Amino acid sequence: MRILYHIGRYFQLQGEVFSKPERFGIYWKRTIEEIDLLGVKSLGIVALLSVFMGAVITIQTKTNIDSPFIPLYVVGFAARQSTILEFSPTIISLILAGKVGSTIAAEIGSMRVKEQIDALDIMGVNSAGYLILPKIIACVVINPFLIIISMFLSIFGGYMAGTLSGLVSSANYIEGIQFDFNAYHVTYALIKTVVFAIIITTVSAYHGYYTSGGTREVGISSTKAVVYSDVVILIMNYLLTQTLLL
Repeated sequence: MRILYHIGRYFQLQGEVFSKPERFGIYWKRTIEEIDLLGVKSLGIVALLSVFMGAVITIQTKTNIDSPFIPLYVVGFAARQSTILEFSPTIISLILAGKVGSTIAAEIGSMRVKEQIDALDIMGVNSAGYLILPKIIACVVINPFLIIISMFLSIFGGYMAGTLSGLVSSANYIEGIQFDFNAYHVTYALIKTVVFAIIITTVSAYHGYYTSGGTREVGISSTKAVVYSDVVILIMNYLLTQTLLL
């Protein structure tokens, strides 16, 4: 029954987030700040992971092709499909849940234990909307760009690893990237990215917003934010795949 309590309180919080909005100028300024904090400053880790994961996918695919009847362009094809369908939208979102989610939970949780949120409520400010809505908008806007960059860098990392090591020729890899390309797969990946962005921000903000106690509880809320965000992302990944691809 405890899980039902949290689910109900979570949706109640979302109702508060989207009710009684503040002035547009306030949200605009805060959204730009959040885009920089939650999105732009995550670009480094996204780029690093993407390049090396693309390289690993390429090397593993090539080393597991034992039959001479399998064409070498399959390496590029496998790297492209793995990157677009699963690695960039899902794995990168799980990584962002750890980095961004913990940041959101820690920030809001610290404001809660320092009674800054109570002060906002006393002044008549919709604290839930003021603190959480700009984060949701920022991640929904910037995360698709991060995932597109991740897709490019992952495929490029695979290209560099395959050609520089001599595992696959440049022509074969590029042929695999172009072979039987379905643009809908990119759309599917971006739909997942937007859903995951909403999950990361709202679940993390929920744990931060209802933090009680002191600094120790803030750390606990940050950990819970990451764990529950990852769990919900994995569940939604299955449901979206079942719905959008089959």
